[in-house]
Amino acid sequence: MKWRALAVAGHEGDEPIARAALADADQVARELALGALSRMGALTDDDLRRGAQDSAAAVRRRVAMMVAGRPEISLLDLLSDTDASVVEAAAWAAGEQQPLRPQADSTVLERLIQLATESPDPLVREAAVASLGAIGDPVGLPAILAGCNDKPAIRRRAVLALAPFDGPEVDAALAAALEDRDWQVRQSAEDVAPFMQPEQG
Repeated sequence: MKWRALAVAGHEGDEPIARAALADADQVARELALGALSRMGALTDDDLRRGAQDSAAAVRRRVAMMVAGRPEISLLDLLSDTDASVVEAAAWAAGEQQPLRPQADSTVLERLIQLATESPDPLVREAAVASLGAIGDPVGLPAILAGCNDKPAIRRRAVLALAPFDGPEVDAALAAALEDRDWQVRQSAEDVAPFMQPEQG
């Protein structure tokens, strides 16, 4: 019943009900409260910063996804979360934030590079590689190239992440991807290749 009330509150703009649930003992209620406040346009940066410290990983993960549209909120703490699913969501959000930022946050960029190359969780590595491609900073290119030799799903992401870059090492990675044993990696390389041809004339 409480969960339904929170869902209705989001649609009806009942901020007091939603805001009170941010401190509820039930983690699902806290997660729904964030969604309700977001739906009614009442979710503040402070709400998200507090939510990023929530004891429940599901709440922190929801916050990470919401922060994707809030470039003024740093993802650094969430990128170092103890729960891999939170880190994965934060890595994805970092790439979504980038178009809204004038330039990449160097500390976040460094953390993404570390995650792309060192995280034991393949989903985290995949999300980090994709974000490095979205950010397009040359500093992240070595990590993307490393991803081209990772598991198939990560190789697919890494090949797509090569799109903003050029150079002989990029050409070599793309050529190798066109011959990859995984057909989806080959397909990704075929999708990217036309956009990476040198201009004629």
